[in-house]
Amino acid sequence: MGRPKGTNNKMRTPEEKEKIVKEYLEGESPARLNRKYDLPNKLIYQWIKKYEDNGFDGLKSNTGKYSTGGKGLHFKKPKNKIEELELELMKKEIEIARLKKGYMVKGVGAEKEFVTTFDKNTK
Repeated sequence: MGRPKGTNNKMRTPEEKEKIVKEYLEGESPARLNRKYDLPNKLIYQWIKKYEDNGFDGLKSNTGKYSTGGKGLHFKKPKNKIEELELELMKKEIEIARLKKGYMVKGVGAEKEFVTTFDKNTK
């Protein structure tokens, strides 16, 4: 099933998703919505569940064109001095937790590896 090979994936905005979900909630059948918007029933039901659980925010995409941004620390760019310091503090806390568990980072990027420090003197 899925979309035909060689065609682009249609990214729908949260507003478009909300419109489709509201049509369903007003009594429109999923089969009719499927034909009208060329969407799989499963996707419509997923949007309905997300809308019922989290409202409009549940319809926002975490990937692609309408992404909310990267979740990892390395994606986050601080906007002011306070955010910059908070990000630095968070990185230090992660490093402390790693050291408490007995791991040390050796190398950078693709060469990075975690080495146990249980059998080594770190002083």
